[in-house]
Amino acid sequence: MKQKSTVSSSRRKSRKAYFTAPSHIRRKLMSAPLSKDLRAKYNVRSLPVRRDDEVIICRGHYHDREGKVTQVYRKKWRIHIERVTRDKANGQTVPIGIHPSKVMITKIKMDKDRKALLDRKNRATKKGKYTEKDTA
Repeated sequence: MKQKSTVSSSRRKSRKAYFTAPSHIRRKLMSAPLSKDLRAKYNVRSLPVRRDDEVIICRGHYHDREGKVTQVYRKKWRIHIERVTRDKANGQTVPIGIHPSKVMITKIKMDKDRKALLDRKNRATKKGKYTEKDTA
C-alpha cells in the first residue's frame, strides 16, 4: 500500500526527477554527512555542501584526503576539492569531481543563513506552536 497518493514510487519517474532536477533542488540533493563531533555539536546529520566547507574524502581512489571545497558543480553533481587534481597530457592540472555523498564535512563555513539552517534542522529542540508554559 502506498503511503502518499501524490508521491510516485516508480523507479522511472524517480530517476527522471533526479536527473532533470533544477539547481535549487540539486543543492539539497548534493548533501554530505557531518563528522561525528559536528553531529554531536549541532544534532544534525547532514548538510548541503557549499564552497568553503572543509571536507574529508571517505570513498574511492582519493579517500582520506582532506581539503577545502573550491567549487560545487551542480550541473555535473560533483564538487571540486583543493589539491585533488590530475595532470593532463599537455601539463595542465584539472580538478577531479567527487560526489558529495562520498565526503564528510569536517568544518562548516558559517554565516547567518547556515546558522538558521542548523537551528531549524536541530533534532534536540522541541518544535511546535505552543510551549509548556502556554498550556499550563
